[in-house]
Amino acid sequence: MHGATAVSAAVLADPQTVSPRDRLLDAATQLFCLHGINATGVDAIVAKAGTAKTTLYKIFGSKHQLIEAFLDREGERWRRWFFASVDALPGSASERLVGVFDVLQVWFADDDFSGCPFINAVGEHDKSDPRLRALALQHKSAVDAYLMQIAQAADLPDPAALINELGILMDGAIVAAMISRRPEVAMAAKRTFAVVLRVHQREAA
Repeated sequence: MHGATAVSAAVLADPQTVSPRDRLLDAATQLFCLHGINATGVDAIVAKAGTAKTTLYKIFGSKHQLIEAFLDREGERWRRWFFASVDALPGSASERLVGVFDVLQVWFADDDFSGCPFINAVGEHDKSDPRLRALALQHKSAVDAYLMQIAQAADLPDPAALINELGILMDGAIVAAMISRRPEVAMAAKRTFAVVLRVHQREAA
């Protein structure tokens, strides 16, 4: 997530300043984002965090519960950053929706960008396991609800359809940027969404 790994590195440099729980989460964040969740073992996490393996199991119970805690925290961090960044955009409600892709491009250009942890986690795990999908949908619902408020302020006839289309373009841009390492893919998605928005605006006229 935006800025999360950089913050974690600073915290890990002085492990006495934070709790073992936060040290484990910070270590997991760095390793999961760099190497992937399945490729990162418990031994690597505790070594990075400077804790005992028994401490991890005492606090989280299992690696899977650590993964869920990681997703909860990273989702909250990312939403806080994303919402504040979109709130700061100038212009009308419609212009701010288009500007979402300017915000995403900033995230894509971050040296620590490694895609969406929720997309990555669901992609890495058993597709029949509902737990990670539920966490991903919870995160998506929170983002959609925020964007829906902006779409409703734009006075469009079907804001729910618009936000669904916006979400598809956002997810596609995130995956494309992760694979290509090209932040400018956000601008291709922005141009596409601008066309979609004009269609909705014509329907409202």
